[in-house]
Amino acid sequence: MKERWELMDDSKIVQLYWDRNEQALTATSDKYGNYCITIAKNILGNKEDAEECVNDTYMRAWNSLPPHRPNILSTYLGKITRNLSFNLYKRNTADKRGGGEVPVVLDEIVDLVSDTDDVEKEIDRRELVKAIDDFLGKLPADKRSIFICRYWYFDSISNIASRFGMTNNYVSVLLNRLRLKLHNYLLERGFEI
Repeated sequence: MKERWELMDDSKIVQLYWDRNEQALTATSDKYGNYCITIAKNILGNKEDAEECVNDTYMRAWNSLPPHRPNILSTYLGKITRNLSFNLYKRNTADKRGGGEVPVVLDEIVDLVSDTDDVEKEIDRRELVKAIDDFLGKLPADKRSIFICRYWYFDSISNIASRFGMTNNYVSVLLNRLRLKLHNYLLERGFEI
């Protein structure tokens, strides 16, 4: 009986990478292809570019497993896809092309990030990441999920509303309130905004 890849446990898929078995790529594509395509397409707004990023994600996973052995394969692949998509987005916008949710999402959170020198920037970035993690950890699960859908996965307002059974207006207002709470939370912790 042939084992279904989409049902394969992540640890088995990771082991395929470690064994240098090319079936790892098929198993990854079958189980996480749509997930990665969604991330890339939300950032890039273009199916062809999204597919290119996802193919690059598989190659990057192949080249990095080993030595890495991620605990959560979906998160590992999602992060690779997201980074590759941002890189391609930067190249595309430099060429006056592109689309997707990136400009809208970045406009929403631009006030939460301050511009500093390089050394300070790295230190501030680490502290900022920890503060945002702490803030998100204190939110109810549904609000945290909505925030992450918008600002990590770059989901559109309408997709989030549909997914959570809400109106577009409710999601927009909720995200605005969460950004304001995050803004105040960061100010209270000494971040310059």
